[in-house]
Amino acid sequence: MIPRQRLRGPGRLKGMPLLEVRDLRVKFGPIHIIRGIDFDVDAGETLGVVGESGCGKSMTGFALMGMVPSPGIVTGSIKLGGRELLGQRERDWRNIRGQELALVMQDPFTSLNPMMRIGAQIAEALRLHHSMKPKAAWARSVELLDQVGVPAPESSARKYPHQMSGGQRQRVVIAMAFAAKPKVLIADEPTTALDVTLQAQILRLLRDLQRDTGTAVMLISHDIGAIGSVAHRVAVFYAGRIVETGSAEAVLLDPQMPYTQALLGALPTVGRKRLEAIPGSPPNLASLPAGCAFGPRCPHRFDRCSEEPPLEDAGEAHQSACWLAATP
Repeated sequence: MIPRQRLRGPGRLKGMPLLEVRDLRVKFGPIHIIRGIDFDVDAGETLGVVGESGCGKSMTGFALMGMVPSPGIVTGSIKLGGRELLGQRERDWRNIRGQELALVMQDPFTSLNPMMRIGAQIAEALRLHHSMKPKAAWARSVELLDQVGVPAPESSARKYPHQMSGGQRQRVVIAMAFAAKPKVLIADEPTTALDVTLQAQILRLLRDLQRDTGTAVMLISHDIGAIGSVAHRVAVFYAGRIVETGSAEAVLLDPQMPYTQALLGALPTVGRKRLEAIPGSPPNLASLPAGCAFGPRCPHRFDRCSEEPPLEDAGEAHQSACWLAATP
């Protein structure tokens, strides 16, 4: 669902974004997974990150959390509140994760301990980051479960993860993420394993929690429709680069990059009789084509596409990496 009007996010504090990423690159040996990306996220703002599998969305989230596995190498700059995060020691990262940056992943089982009761897991996070006493941490755990809409929160706190539904487990993970009141929440495909009704509920929950706490949210998804329903701004990823970015209205209502247009063409909408599949497959990052990485799949390809286009202005609060946008 594309919003009819601009979702309003708070302005920047003293002109500085809360999260500032510059020339971020991630490589494993000769393979460059992230190829130099720049973006900002303000306090209270949702940045929607969209693209096909393998485009670098999740790896960006792992880089922001200091969780890129060895032998991955991360370069560039990641600043949170003006503080450089790259180069921090692992013991410093342990304090940053959860307390300043939090991650919600697609499969809640990767974040939940199957041997611990739900309430105990949330209480553990509260005790770690807020030094709360056990009784107070348990009481706060029940409050958080109620806040995220888990039914019968007191009895649910005593359940194990396998005793809850997929939607309830995702709500528990979101409660754990917000327990420490992080400055930035990275939600990596948080609704993919859920049915459409539960997807809408989880997205609405994230939006409401963000409004109440002022947390910045980076919402990663392959579903451009889900992104459009909650994001203030959108960044479209392809082959490790941002190929289009701007306000949600600009990107979703007036897309300039053929890849963004193709994603929207594949979106089910009322009155559309057939979906337009994107031809071909995403490129192999180990052997990218010369020029525009989307070129081999693009119906508008022309001679200049043999050069890789830079990300340039395509209108107010809107940038696109496509030579068509630069062609008079």
